[in-house]
Amino acid sequence: MGKARLRLRIFDGTREPFSKPVKVLVKIVDGMQKQLVWDFYSSSDLLFKDLPFYDNFGDNYTVLVSADGYKDAGFYPVKLSDTYTQTLNVMLVSKTSGFSFAKARWGTVKAAFPFLAADVDDATGKSRYGDLVEAEKPLACLLNLVEAAGKIALPQGTPLGYIKQLRWDGDFAPKQDRFFAWCDTTLIDQVRIGESVKLFSEEPAPGILHPGATHSWKEIQYSEADLQLTFHENDKQTIAGTKCVTLELDIDYYRDPLAHVFLEVFPNGLTHTLTNPIEVYVLRWMAGQMAKTPEFAPLYVVTD
Repeated sequence: MGKARLRLRIFDGTREPFSKPVKVLVKIVDGMQKQLVWDFYSSSDLLFKDLPFYDNFGDNYTVLVSADGYKDAGFYPVKLSDTYTQTLNVMLVSKTSGFSFAKARWGTVKAAFPFLAADVDDATGKSRYGDLVEAEKPLACLLNLVEAAGKIALPQGTPLGYIKQLRWDGDFAPKQDRFFAWCDTTLIDQVRIGESVKLFSEEPAPGILHPGATHSWKEIQYSEADLQLTFHENDKQTIAGTKCVTLELDIDYYRDPLAHVFLEVFPNGLTHTLTNPIEVYVLRWMAGQMAKTPEFAPLYVVTD
């Protein structure tokens, strides 16, 4: 049996190293379900040098991190090797966490995402955006989604480049788990091409979980917190000469459809809750860190 090395780095909701004066409990379990580590640490940067390497499924480790007053965090599978040090970055956020939108001022957001106020004058757009800031969770969700969409490389541009107007009317207004927008119909073909190169997977029967939807694709780049693009092609409008349909964007906690239904949709339905943007923020950040993709860094941070 060989030896594997794991470097564990712990961050807080500001995406900075965890520096709170509390001890962190680390649990490490190998793929054989053997508990190898269960101990408290004061550092946010830990190196475990002598973990077993099996050269089989036993190397698919589970790593869990917890601290008093903070939500548990962890990742599976963490694939270890005897030839290099695997690095895992996890994020701990407070159980009473909040938001800081200091970097998401109206001028910054409008310049980055002009479709937010494409249908109104600046004063109206600013006022409407101010309502989102007050609501907090719908804004956090919106910033999560545009950050994720802006990092998806389609054959031509990103999904953000095809959005013409955010929808604010009635039930289409931004929510804490999704937003709707008018998008150029050519985005559908771009996503189909993305599916052909394993960037997306088409969801069957999209109308069941997304009433009125005609097609829906989920990103398959990460094990958790993948972006979903759902099209409502019967809802049409022409904007500045461009044929548009309604696009619904959301992020589920889980990629697997059954896990999504039984671990997210059903529990949320029973408790009348919606997907929490803080959970999405943490899961998407950690998944991106493990996949070694550009950092998920929306224009806000999570505070204690």
